[in-house]
Amino acid sequence: MSAPDPTGGRPVDPSRGTLRPLGLAEAHVTGGFWADRQRVNGEATLDHARTWMEKVGWIGNFALGDAAGPVERRGREFSDSEVYKLVEAMAWETGRRPDPARTREIDDLVATIGAAQEPDGYLNTAFGRPGQQPRYSDLASGHELYCAGHLLQAAVAHTRIHGPGELLRIARGVADQVCATFGPAGNPGICGHPEIETALVELFRLTGERRYLDQAALFVDRRGHQSLPPHQFGWSYYSDDIPVRSATVLRGHAVRALYLACGAVDVAVETGDDDLLRAVAGQFDRTLARRTYLTGGMGSRYADEAFGDDFVLPADRAYSESCAGVAAVMLAWRLLLATGEDRYADVIERILYNVIATAVDDDGRAFFYAHSLHQRTPTRALPEDEEQLGFGGGPRAPWFEVSCCLPNVARLLASLGTYLAAADGDGLRVLQYADARIDTRLADGRRVVLAVSTGYPDSGTVTVRVDATDGGAWPLTLRVPAWARGATVEVDGVSRPAPEGRLTVRRDFAAGDEIRLHLPMAPRFTFPDPRIDAVRGCVAIERGPVVYCAESTRDEPVGDLDLVRVDPGRVPHDDDAGRVAVWAHLATPVPRAWPYGEAAATADETRLAPVRLLPYHRWARRGPATMRVWLPTTTDAR
Repeated sequence: MSAPDPTGGRPVDPSRGTLRPLGLAEAHVTGGFWADRQRVNGEATLDHARTWMEKVGWIGNFALGDAAGPVERRGREFSDSEVYKLVEAMAWETGRRPDPARTREIDDLVATIGAAQEPDGYLNTAFGRPGQQPRYSDLASGHELYCAGHLLQAAVAHTRIHGPGELLRIARGVADQVCATFGPAGNPGICGHPEIETALVELFRLTGERRYLDQAALFVDRRGHQSLPPHQFGWSYYSDDIPVRSATVLRGHAVRALYLACGAVDVAVETGDDDLLRAVAGQFDRTLARRTYLTGGMGSRYADEAFGDDFVLPADRAYSESCAGVAAVMLAWRLLLATGEDRYADVIERILYNVIATAVDDDGRAFFYAHSLHQRTPTRALPEDEEQLGFGGGPRAPWFEVSCCLPNVARLLASLGTYLAAADGDGLRVLQYADARIDTRLADGRRVVLAVSTGYPDSGTVTVRVDATDGGAWPLTLRVPAWARGATVEVDGVSRPAPEGRLTVRRDFAAGDEIRLHLPMAPRFTFPDPRIDAVRGCVAIERGPVVYCAESTRDEPVGDLDLVRVDPGRVPHDDDAGRVAVWAHLATPVPRAWPYGEAAATADETRLAPVRLLPYHRWARRGPATMRVWLPTTTDAR
């Protein structure tokens, strides 16, 4: 590869599949909801992360190899990976919005990283130096291959944006050393934290070097044979309990399981292994049906950051790590490209609006690690200059001892334009709705330029205008979300019901032609599966793709949210202040010496009043607050 990718680069670039992804130069957000978040990401979050990584010594670790004797390395054993994710996010950001100063910053970081590389290609600041454990002496917990994977992904991003350079040279040295060490005749081990698999496949896609794909496939096939040491949470913590092809559902540590699934899909696509692809798709489908929160969040156990059993989804103990949200988007995107099934685009939308948009504060300088769906005690203010050790109980923290989530969200936001649309056979599909410009070529080489305008997710009207086309008939497809019952489409001034799933218009388009999709945005009740014991008898409120919550703050007190009882017979409605309101019975509790009794507890006072809700992604932005997504109802009829 001798030049930057003319499409502006794609995080995922499969050689086969139902859909072809677009690069950053082909599809980008131009305004609205996501443009604001991309701007904050580029102008604040990246600098904030760099400053903290300098402050806590993670970047400085790469220079410690010059010392003559043992040195004190700072941070957890996987901190190298956070620097690599930051470089990847910066690379995508320069592809989205060229910035010579940012490019020079990347070059400086690459030089710092490269100086720590050993002559044989090995690169890790936590192992192999004087006073440290030997290389690959702790595959279960050392994260060496995990860190290597994030370095490879940073190199892929940088190369696709800027062309081959020093970072690609470093990454190939790392990958070659991994293949030499862990190849068929080498060390039979695997990393306790999957990640290297998907990174090796993407490096293969970039370079054409088959050994990288073969090594990724070997790592996938080695999984699930309990080869890593026993762990207090079981082998599922490492995704090493059941072979990938035999599993029926994602389990164990949520991020590890999702990253492994991404790598398995990548291997399946590139090797033509449709059985492996079907196996992973089935696991994800069952996980979505039984182990996923309403927000799209994944992981219900704090202790091992893991998926719970089927339907074990407690709102107040939701772990739903930001990294798991990013990983779930990665997996859904890969399955969408491979299969073309619209439901995976629905999953991406749900996670984007209710996990990713929730994670980072308005100024881009604080973030959630975990995402509770029920905050019982008021959040507390956190110091701006102190690392946090705990991961829950908000509000968003400026930095955590483990800060994997902020650079992970940053790299997704910087590359978000690539998730907007994809080429579909001889046409084009619009998959996510935002003000956007799409300028690409169809499979036969004809150029198509689209302008998307919308107030989404506040408004349900999406207008797609053809700004340029080389002529001839081709199909334009718009996704109709599963929640959008009653959607209509307007073409040539004629309105008609939109079909479920997707809407396709095939015609000889001309510049100025428009398709207008109208999605119903009335607030709606959502009821849980009765097998989710933790929220039985409760209801949630959604509007469009957005989950809503009740929040009680000092300036807008609602009282004890655990005593709110929603009347499901009165439909939720938009109020005059741009919020959603529900009718609910508000109660004042009766003091009791013992919290149980022969009769149901009563209240001193109960009154019926409207309760104003806000989007879940807006919670904990107005000072100390309590919050609930699932609200008890006045009846358990459902």
